[in-house]
Parts: sequence; structure tokens; C-alpha cells
Amino acid sequence: VQLQASGGGLVQAGGSLRLSCAASGRTFRRYAMGWFRQAPGKEREFVASITWSGSTYYAGSLKGRFTISEANAKNTVYLQMNSLKPEDTAVYYCAADRRSEATMPNDYWGQGTLVTVSS
Repeated sequence: VQLQASGGGLVQAGGSLRLSCAASGRTFRRYAMGWFRQAPGKEREFVASITWSGSTYYAGSLKGRFTISEANAKNTVYLQMNSLKPEDTAVYYCAADRRSEATMPNDYWGQGTLVTVSS
């Protein structure tokens, strides 16, 4: 499966962005999908995920500001990011997993989309 992430950009602190991740290829499978991010000089970290059954999981520090959701066709997932902070600046990666109920999907990765939050 191929993942195409989009929606990144430059935003002021306190603003919002919505990232999208479109899956193509063998989308007849039941995938769990999610988002990770990697800030400059830091390791990649988990942001949020959604299983095929619709259960959602968040990094504790982000819950309440970030919301993951999916399109009805289940081949596109979104990450709504509100009240953005400069420390949210990172490359955001979309991921998918053949384990439909995986809480941290990591079989397939998109190319990443850069989010920059200015203070």
C-alpha cells in the first residue's frame, strides 16, 4: 500500500492545521493507520492512531488538541491539530499496518509532511 500525506505548512502558534493521508494500492485489506512525527534532532514519536474498528489512541501529551479520524471509505485518515505550539514543529508521517487493530501502525510509511509552528 502507498501512503500520501499532505496538509502541512506554516502556521502561527495557536492556529490549526488538518493533515490528510490517502492510502492507495491494496486498500481492500483492513489496515490500522496512524501518525508519527519527528522534530529536528529528535527521534520519531507516536502521535495518534485509529484501528479498523474505529478505536483511537493518542500520545498522552497531545490528547485534547489533536484528533484523528477517517473517511467513510477508510482509505483516508486525517489529523486535526488545534492550538498548535512551536514544539509541534516536525515532519509528520502517516503509517499503516496490516494488523487491523494495531495501536502503533508501522508496516507502511508515507513520505512525511512538514508542519512548522511559529511563535
